[in-house]
Amino acid sequence: MNQDVKIGIAGAGTMGTGIAQVAATNGHKVYLYDPYEEQLDTSDNELRRILNRQIKKERMTREQVDGILDRIDFVNHMSPFKECGLIIEAIVEDLQEKQDLLSRVEGMVSKQCIIGTNTSSLSIAALSSALKKPERFLGIHFFNPAPLMKLVELIPGLNTDDSILTESEELIDAWDKITAISKDTPGFIVNRVARPFYGESLRIYEEGFADVPTIDWAIKELGGFKMGPFELMDLIGNDVNYKVTETVFEAFYFDPRFRPSFIQKRMIEANFLGRKTGRGFYHYDDPSKNSKPVKDLQHGEKILDRILAMLINEASDAVYMNIATVEDVDHAMVNGVNYPKGLLEWADEIGIKNVLDQMTALQVEYREDRYRPNPLLKKMVREERTFYERSFNGK
Repeated sequence: MNQDVKIGIAGAGTMGTGIAQVAATNGHKVYLYDPYEEQLDTSDNELRRILNRQIKKERMTREQVDGILDRIDFVNHMSPFKECGLIIEAIVEDLQEKQDLLSRVEGMVSKQCIIGTNTSSLSIAALSSALKKPERFLGIHFFNPAPLMKLVELIPGLNTDDSILTESEELIDAWDKITAISKDTPGFIVNRVARPFYGESLRIYEEGFADVPTIDWAIKELGGFKMGPFELMDLIGNDVNYKVTETVFEAFYFDPRFRPSFIQKRMIEANFLGRKTGRGFYHYDDPSKNSKPVKDLQHGEKILDRILAMLINEASDAVYMNIATVEDVDHAMVNGVNYPKGLLEWADEIGIKNVLDQMTALQVEYREDRYRPNPLLKKMVREERTFYERSFNGK
């Protein structure tokens, strides 16, 4: 594909608008579809606000911004999709609604058109069942905000043709994005591997081992993360974060590694959703009510070590189960959720045996399957191997 290929985006919400901006910035004519005129107006106004801010910050010129806006048509019907070489669906995370839309899209486009979905957690196989030609369908998962976040997860389904994956990868790479290829599994790479960042932090808080500000302090100051887990949950929205965890938990047949937190559920029931409601794990309407972290170095290192071991264990499982390569797992976590470094690179630095020992100690302490060490860690310690000494498939 080249710049002459026209791009269709179905859904003018935050993600659809962001993806449209990315495609138009890279020279493509874009048709941004939504059946609701009010949503199209909101999308148009928000995009203009974002781009005008880029001019004020001298990151773009007026000519560049006008070019981007001129290349995007906001449409309330899908007939322009007939001209497109790629359609990306970006509507609400509901299987039936997505299937219905994808079926209608397929009826509009040419036989050569690639159809993608921006789903963050739904099965590509299930979505593809709505199509007559599932071989041209795949997951193309951007991260919010799409213009800023470098990562795009590409998820081929069981029917996806290899040439479709290659063509999509070449196009997204040309948009100055970093692609990571994932197997069609719940949560793909990022939303699967990142679950312990939230889940184990909540568990530590539930146990009373540390309070919210202390856990966030340890993760940021000692771990180098840009945001603590509770700050991030409040930013994402506790309702949204909980729903992703719940979805992954159910999709993995209720594996205890992904069990949601009762505390977070109670927060949602009390409408303590985070920044958007003025209160979550922190008070935003009156920050003076927020307590200060206990900056005990030894205590903080225990918090960080426990959460990091759980993250590395999950990243190892993604490699062990052939979800993604070592490199793609690390690229995904660095570029998709801004981790300070790749988790498997981190494992090599601190010593895989140290990670395994930490996981083993947690399993002995709690006697819960939640803390089972991944077989790949055991194998690598036995064979005295590291993740980056050479490429291997994890077996």
